[in-house]
Amino acid sequence: MNIPSELKYTKEHEWVRIEDKIATIGVTDYAQTELTDITFFELPEIGREVKQMEEIGVIETSKAVSEIYSPVSGKVIEVHAALDDTPDTLNSDPYGEGWLVKIEISDEAEVEQLLSADARSEEHTSELQSH
Repeated sequence: MNIPSELKYTKEHEWVRIEDKIATIGVTDYAQTELTDITFFELPEIGREVKQMEEIGVIETSKAVSEIYSPVSGKVIEVHAALDDTPDTLNSDPYGEGWLVKIEISDEAEVEQLLSADARSEEHTSELQSH
């Protein structure tokens, strides 16, 4: 399972890359593996103010619909519109070109509440053992 150490994570399988108060958000390698055959994304509008762990969109597959949650509070400044035409990018490059949303962080203290790669790995291991 690919869990890059430079990123932060949520228990709901989102990842976050923080650069100069901008959070780039996507879904983890584990999540994209579970979400095969992605058919549609519903992402938030640019300019929308979001709260930490608020639902900000959905990913639809041929099998299910999964919610996307914002790991941080702030303002949506960019959405990855190209995914509409190439949704499989999420599967092929979840930590790179498969990003979903960029948010300007309004409360940097929230970043400390996110999981490190090691904590995410431990969380993932316990999830697998409970199934």
